[in-house]
Amino acid sequence: MQLTIKHCTRYQYARAIMLQPHRLIITPRDSGELFTVRRSLEFVPPAEVSWSADVFGNLIATATFAEPTRELTITSEAVVEHTAPEWPIFAISPDAHSYPFAYSLDDVVDLGALAQPDWLTPDPQRVGAWARGFVSALQTDSLSLLKDLNAGVLGDVSYRVRDEEGTQSPASTLDLGSGSCRDIAALFIEAARHLGFGARAVSGYLFDPDQKDEDAGSTHAWAEVYLPGAGWIAFDPSNQRVGGSQLVPVAFARFNRQIMPVTGGYIGTPEDFEQMDVSVSVRASALSI
Repeated sequence: MQLTIKHCTRYQYARAIMLQPHRLIITPRDSGELFTVRRSLEFVPPAEVSWSADVFGNLIATATFAEPTRELTITSEAVVEHTAPEWPIFAISPDAHSYPFAYSLDDVVDLGALAQPDWLTPDPQRVGAWARGFVSALQTDSLSLLKDLNAGVLGDVSYRVRDEEGTQSPASTLDLGSGSCRDIAALFIEAARHLGFGARAVSGYLFDPDQKDEDAGSTHAWAEVYLPGAGWIAFDPSNQRVGGSQLVPVAFARFNRQIMPVTGGYIGTPEDFEQMDVSVSVRASALSI
């Protein structure tokens, strides 16, 4: 399936200000199931762009600006070939079929903090106790446990659109009983880590073929869990889906806050900022088969 992704971010200011460098993580990340056919990145006012990779191997664009402006528009477009199956079969190593299992020493070292709960977050014991409630028996199927957790998050937390910046702590999401996709993903990730799994945050785009044309896509946050043999498996607790068939990954990290799509600032006062608008569309090409 070929998808066209358009992502436009527009900032408006009350007077001409000088923009500081902006860090962008909005370029789809290629894999065995995703191939970028073409991409473009445009700025108004014009910007000089340098490219680099962060510690997770994510592609980072840094834009610097030379002239004052009252408006900043960032437009990214990408066409990708997406081949992730809707009903994937995971070739999990026999040693990891039954939970609990032990990662190899190399996996333990390489997963590092991705397999460790964040003990600095508020009330981590509450999240750990909640996560253990999904373990039905001493020896249970590892993938089934993760699927139960993925499907069960919305039993205690409801999805809501949240415009505030940042991510709620997992315990706060449980206490409030609601959260955005990034809040729900963060809760799932922290719960998986409390159960001993290596898990990472993913940012990217969601393709929903059933959405209306005027709302044909969105930025999205989900999770991936590492199971030996199968590798990193996508879990989207906000939509209770497993696998990457409707997901276009852009970046991976330990926390959502490390992979925000656009970050940057300006030289001026808080009153200079007027508003920000974001529009995203993810559509299948008419030529897709």
